[in-house]
Amino acid sequence: MMHEQLAFLRQIQEVEFAALELNLYLDTHMDDQRALMEYNQHVKHLAMLKQQYEMCYGPLLNFGFSPSQYPWQWLQGPWPWEQVY
Repeated sequence: MMHEQLAFLRQIQEVEFAALELNLYLDTHMDDQRALMEYNQHVKHLAMLKQQYEMCYGPLLNFGFSPSQYPWQWLQGPWPWEQVY
C-alpha cells in the first residue's frame, strides 16, 4: 500500500477519534456550546476526508454506507482494516 494512502487513513482515524471523544464528552456536558461547535466541525471534516479517500482509493465501508463506482469496488483489496502500519 502506498505511503500516501496510509497517511490518509491515519488522518481519518485521528479526526474520527476526536469526534468520538467529543461525542462522549457531550453525553455528560450537553450544554457546552463550544464543544458542540468543535464536534460539528470534526464531523464535517471527517465526512469530507472519507469522501475524498473513497474517490481516490475505494470504499471504506460496505452495506449501504459507501457508494461504489463501476465495477463493484468492494472486492478490491486490501481493505482498510487490513492495512499494516
